[in-house]
Amino acid sequence: MKTIKSFLEMHRLVAEAKRRLKIVAVNPIDEATKEALALIERDHLAEVIRIEDVLPERAAEKAVALIRRGDADVLMKGLIGTDILLRAILNKVSGLLPEGRVLTHISVAEIPTYHKLLFFTDVAVIPYPTQKQRTEQVRYVTNVCHQMGIMEPRVALIHCAEHGGRQFPFVDGYQDIKQLAEHGTFGRCIVDGPLDVKSACSIEALKAKGIKSPLNGEADVLIMPDIEAGNAFYKAMTLFAQARTAGILWGTQCPVVVPSRGDSTEAKFNSIIFALACL
Repeated sequence: MKTIKSFLEMHRLVAEAKRRLKIVAVNPIDEATKEALALIERDHLAEVIRIEDVLPERAAEKAVALIRRGDADVLMKGLIGTDILLRAILNKVSGLLPEGRVLTHISVAEIPTYHKLLFFTDVAVIPYPTQKQRTEQVRYVTNVCHQMGIMEPRVALIHCAEHGGRQFPFVDGYQDIKQLAEHGTFGRCIVDGPLDVKSACSIEALKAKGIKSPLNGEADVLIMPDIEAGNAFYKAMTLFAQARTAGILWGTQCPVVVPSRGDSTEAKFNSIIFALACL
């Protein structure tokens, strides 16, 4: 399988698969969501089921029920509060999060100054990941990379320096994750850290610091230490680097597209494409 390096190539991957996938959209009444879904239908990338209800809770429950029955493959948030949608998704009886799974957010960015797609987690769901949550983040995003034709994704465990310290006890857990990777727990991949973002994505930065890393400044994935670092990174890239981005919730029975109300049509379209490409 060809390695996907852009949203255009991701679009082609979905189009060429010619699968009869279905998206269920909850209250898709805002203009950007309507336009993004119209583009999906125009290009025959998936069927769209629109659920509109004056009671957003009821609309969310109906959409989740469709997924549980196997009548749709992707769930998308329209004009509805994320908290309302999440309550339906996380309902222990009728929701979409299997027991033992971790709900997290995976983003992907196409950055003009980087030569391939860059995946990272988590910018929206988990404030301060536990060791179990961080381990599952690595597992999930590595699987997503494999879906994109990245056979040996290079995963960087991000920190502000190349060492930990008493102020950052979570960094000690990085060694355990690296050992799991070496033992094949996540499938084929290379995991290293702690590394800062620059050292993870620049061979020149590695050389300047005299650091040796099996990633060689070629990271495909950044595992952020917490939501504050991840969210700041995400917004800085889109504002200052003109990055094109997409994001989905992962760990659930299906990919969930949860764009911000302020996201453009293109951003919402890219997120849908990302979700479809992961199936």
